[in-house]
Amino acid sequence: MDADLKALEQKLSHLISMCNELRGENAELRHSLNKMEADTAALKANMAQASERIETLIDSLP
Repeated sequence: MDADLKALEQKLSHLISMCNELRGENAELRHSLNKMEADTAALKANMAQASERIETLIDSLP
């Protein structure tokens, strides 16, 4: 009976450890995702600005 409880305790300890690791990994992934989303938004804004400039240049051509 003690051996079963020890085995269960070890498995539970391992499960808790894995959960903590996964929480940390998820936090890192969320941070990376937020940064990439911000970068994407900035790139889209730059592309829109460049498109406007090109259209302005095209419209000014004779």
